[in-house]
Amino acid sequence: MIKLTDVSFFFGGRDILSHADLLIKDNDRIGLVGPNGAGKSTLFKIIIGEQSVTGGSITTDRKDAVIGYLSQDTGEMKGGSVLEETIAGAGRVSEIGKRLAFLEARMGDVDDPITEREMEEYGLLQNEFIAHDGYNLENNAKEVLTGLGFSDERQAESVENFSGGWKMRIALARLLLLKPDILLMDEPTNHLDLESILFLESWLNNFQGAIVMTCHDREFMTRICRTTIELNQGKLTYYSGDYDFYLREREIRRRERIASYNRQQAMLAKEEEFIARFAARASHANLVQSRIKNIEKIERISLPAEEKRLSIEFRPCPRSGDQVAVMEDLGVSYGEYNVFSSVSVTLRRLEKVALTGINGAGKSTLLKVIAGKLKNSTGLCTVGSSVHLGYFSQYSSDLLNPDNTIFEEAQERLPELDRGQLMSALGAFHFSGDDVEKKISVLSGGEKSRVVLACILSRPVNFLVLDEPTNHLDITSREVLLDALKRFDGTVLIVSHDRFFLKSLVSKVWELDKGCLRVYEGDYSYYLEKSPHIKELHLV
Repeated sequence: MIKLTDVSFFFGGRDILSHADLLIKDNDRIGLVGPNGAGKSTLFKIIIGEQSVTGGSITTDRKDAVIGYLSQDTGEMKGGSVLEETIAGAGRVSEIGKRLAFLEARMGDVDDPITEREMEEYGLLQNEFIAHDGYNLENNAKEVLTGLGFSDERQAESVENFSGGWKMRIALARLLLLKPDILLMDEPTNHLDLESILFLESWLNNFQGAIVMTCHDREFMTRICRTTIELNQGKLTYYSGDYDFYLREREIRRRERIASYNRQQAMLAKEEEFIARFAARASHANLVQSRIKNIEKIERISLPAEEKRLSIEFRPCPRSGDQVAVMEDLGVSYGEYNVFSSVSVTLRRLEKVALTGINGAGKSTLLKVIAGKLKNSTGLCTVGSSVHLGYFSQYSSDLLNPDNTIFEEAQERLPELDRGQLMSALGAFHFSGDDVEKKISVLSGGEKSRVVLACILSRPVNFLVLDEPTNHLDITSREVLLDALKRFDGTVLIVSHDRFFLKSLVSKVWELDKGCLRVYEGDYSYYLEKSPHIKELHLV
């Protein structure tokens, strides 16, 4: 459907794309991967025509093909309700609906009767409206919004009342209702909870068009995408499988390239030895010149760039007591609104527990109570002896000093560490060299989260309370964090919507549902299988 041929794009003195080819066919499911800053979002803008290219061509075999694009910038939203804003995103079918409503009003105007030409237009538009399921447009919009977490009451609210994260959901709802021929999605799971992720996953698996997406949620991308394309150093490299296949195949290709490089180097060494040995002999002059020419024609194989294997080294901390946190009939309420009540559970040393529940169930509230950031209304919450707690809030990055550099921020938070230790801590989260001199004010949400996590994980703690630490982190940073937490010789209580992350980490799940806490004595896969709440969704 869309073909990029020999496309190049240069920006800031470097190749974003260099003689790149890309073909998006009907029903393709492509995961676009690559390091942060490689140019994945730029590639999307090139495809939709928002960004011109330096060289090459972009063609499509269908001039009427509809391309839907979800960017990380929602743009301005104001004026209408959530439902109205979503319906307006349906494109031509929404416009037809408005025109039909106008013509229907004209039919009832006795003072200015509808013309024969307008009646003919009405008939043609009505046929097109029916063909595009227009009479179910509002119901379809409500279904999508409900799946993305909007209650009936919130669907009627003005879009101006919502935060950036919820506006991103509205933008996603508009896109799904549009039902384009090609879906380009830049981080579609950002700001979504598990229930919304499962809904979106189900919707996309039933979608009839082509999909190209970037995503930091490894399991989500693996479940949706059948092909993976890596953008790195201006080159697009195809892998005919999902993300897991891509990781395996990339390593195989890397090893093969190293082996080919070594074989070529050995061959070149022999040839150069022969040339040096017989260069002075007239009897071998023709043979020497022939070999020199052959060597000059050989395309040299370069070694693949060495990947940095980053790791977090935890500082020694005293052993905590066996009971890390004990809750007895714990409850929190605001006036007549009860967040949760009668929570009685014990968190034991070395346990790694996931806290789950829908948005608004009280997960963050419970973590704040345990971390001592919020006073409970009823019952008791006791942190055990010798417990040194590290707490990451969803809003921790808001507490960073925007005037500090990354290094200065880390230095203020970790005054006991010397420069080498600070650089090592920051390096584990991909801040090295001149990066540490960047101002906090210019960092992205993911970069700010990495600064906070680097500081928290560099303290001598034995109990980590983590509220959405994976939000905004790319796959590489998530895997660095996952590896660290798996090696962490302490206790972890975590909220995250990344299923791969939780399946790889936790051995127990606490679920907050309708004000009560259920405990699942099994890993995250066991929880997904047994939870009545998850089964109600009919999506797993």
